[in-house]
Amino acid sequence: MDMTEKLARETKGMNIKQTLSYLAENHLGRILFSSSFGMEDQIITDIIFTENIPIKVVTLDTGRLFEETYKTHSRTLAKYGKRIHVFHPDRDAVERLMTKKGPYSFYESVENRKECCNIRKVIPIKRALESADIWVTGIRSGQSSDRQNLAHFENDSNYGLIKYNPLIDWSLEKVQQYVRENHVPYNVLHDRGFHSIGCSPCTRAVQDGEDIRTGRWWWEDNSSKECGLHMKGNEKIIYE
Repeated sequence: MDMTEKLARETKGMNIKQTLSYLAENHLGRILFSSSFGMEDQIITDIIFTENIPIKVVTLDTGRLFEETYKTHSRTLAKYGKRIHVFHPDRDAVERLMTKKGPYSFYESVENRKECCNIRKVIPIKRALESADIWVTGIRSGQSSDRQNLAHFENDSNYGLIKYNPLIDWSLEKVQQYVRENHVPYNVLHDRGFHSIGCSPCTRAVQDGEDIRTGRWWWEDNSSKECGLHMKGNEKIIYE
């Protein structure tokens, strides 16, 4: 039996807290949750920290984040008193990119943008995941068309592990309700029309009627609106 099917069967009927606890118990030290401090991620952080579930929480500091994101990070540390492990991009790789192409090369082509995402996000998350065999994410199917067919448990051949997506079937309204009722710290940019929050030069507010992912890399007409962290199994990630 495939491991994702096995995990799905073993956790059937469990809520998110119970599933995370079960996974942590059976994969102690080899399960990791990555947060970008978006509203969905803050829910998972709240469950892990409030219930004292032994899952390592990490975040990527790309060097181009919004000030509001750093403030959310700070408020999260203050509320829970727990450690969040920070991973930065390789300094030499960033220096080479900036020296060769300048600070805004990602506006010039999809290839340049993916190069920047690869350096600032994909390579650091690969380093964070080196000792993990389960990766917990805050992905929801409603965030983009590329995420519509994902399941709670997914094989990720690019990283050689299993992803657990506890909020995959949650609506935006359910996310907002949880944050409100449980007094979870959240990024105030969400109140200003930002649904998906990444690096500041690459993210804008979404207008009424626009798709949630429209605010990411809005100048690109024919891209998948993904940075490369969550790739389909048949897509290749290029590491330096």
